[in-house]
Amino acid sequence: MIFEAPPTVPVFGSSVSDEARHRRTDFMRAHARTVYAELTDRFTTRLRIDELVAAAAVRFPGLVPSAEEMAAEEALPQQDKLGREIDQGIFLHHVLADEVAGTHLAETMLAPTPRALELLPEFTGTGYVDLGVVRIRREGDVAHLTVHNEHCLNAETVAHVEDMETAVDIALLDPAVRVCVLRGAVMSHPKYAGRRVFSAGINLRELHAGRISYLGFLMRRELGYLSKIYRGVRVDGDWRTRVAEKPWVAAVDTFAIGGGMQLLLLFDYVIAEHDAFVSLPAAQEGIVPGAGNLRVARLTNGRVSRQVILSGRRLYAGEPDAAGIFDEVVDQAHMDDAVADAAARMAAPAVAPNRHMLHTSEEPLSLFREYMAEFALQQALRLYGADVLDKVNNGWRAKGAA
Repeated sequence: MIFEAPPTVPVFGSSVSDEARHRRTDFMRAHARTVYAELTDRFTTRLRIDELVAAAAVRFPGLVPSAEEMAAEEALPQQDKLGREIDQGIFLHHVLADEVAGTHLAETMLAPTPRALELLPEFTGTGYVDLGVVRIRREGDVAHLTVHNEHCLNAETVAHVEDMETAVDIALLDPAVRVCVLRGAVMSHPKYAGRRVFSAGINLRELHAGRISYLGFLMRRELGYLSKIYRGVRVDGDWRTRVAEKPWVAAVDTFAIGGGMQLLLLFDYVIAEHDAFVSLPAAQEGIVPGAGNLRVARLTNGRVSRQVILSGRRLYAGEPDAAGIFDEVVDQAHMDDAVADAAARMAAPAVAPNRHMLHTSEEPLSLFREYMAEFALQQALRLYGADVLDKVNNGWRAKGAA
């Protein structure tokens, strides 16, 4: 099977791009499962999304951008890019939309990363690993993951996604760990010096500079460590289960914006300071808040979810509408004790299997896959929307976080 490549190099926003993308769409609509089967040796080889797209560029020239085209694109600020990531979005949209190929890819992304497997013996032996942005330490049967992007209020970057996935893998694979806790470090940022911050969301300065990639950040984040927190990390050779999963506790100091709030929607127990708040400002930024649209309505009523997603409403820890987001609200001085108590409760042996059954009911993999198929295309398009590029060019270059 051969894909007939467009006769000219696509240019973002032109009719040539539209014609080429129509070809790619028609081809993938007709052949997505066959293409995926060829790239994975009839489903016997597991390729992560970056490996899959790279293989497609070689096997089906013109279907997705080549390595050389992407290298040139990645060197540019966001407003100067040609939008080649949209073609990656078309490809992944159709792969994930196919039940067989999409399920295989989603399950592939649950496997532990090579970096995590390399560092796992160090962690099991010492109980501590400093990954850079994230540090993980084991205290008793609890793994404490602490985010240390202090200079930008724990705003999310590609390095943040890399370190979080590694830390999540390690925590889930260490047999001595029964509960995982995530918290932000004490900040060095002048405005919040001496205070902990959970997350400021996507780093807008990095987006302006063109360093928030579609594959390495947006898609890897959703299909990688976020999915692993919810579903567990894939393990082989155990007849009892295909995944290792554990309860997760979040401690929200100050605020959880954007991606920070998205994280909370996955956690089993969430503790917040009295003055903490959450928000999903992605619509105001022009993008889609990951799988937040899929999950926030499960925890709040439909009207509140629309106010949060469509209008950027903040939910403060003490208000009634936030009751579905926070399990416990405490004074700042009592946060450490509250975290310890919650971790002890979550360590009960029956908690993990019961959370597994809850997740099987709430968000089966099929539902997640179908959502991610649409997200794969819509988020790629949003990255290059005229409104987003205008914000990137005029408003975000001086900002560090959402």
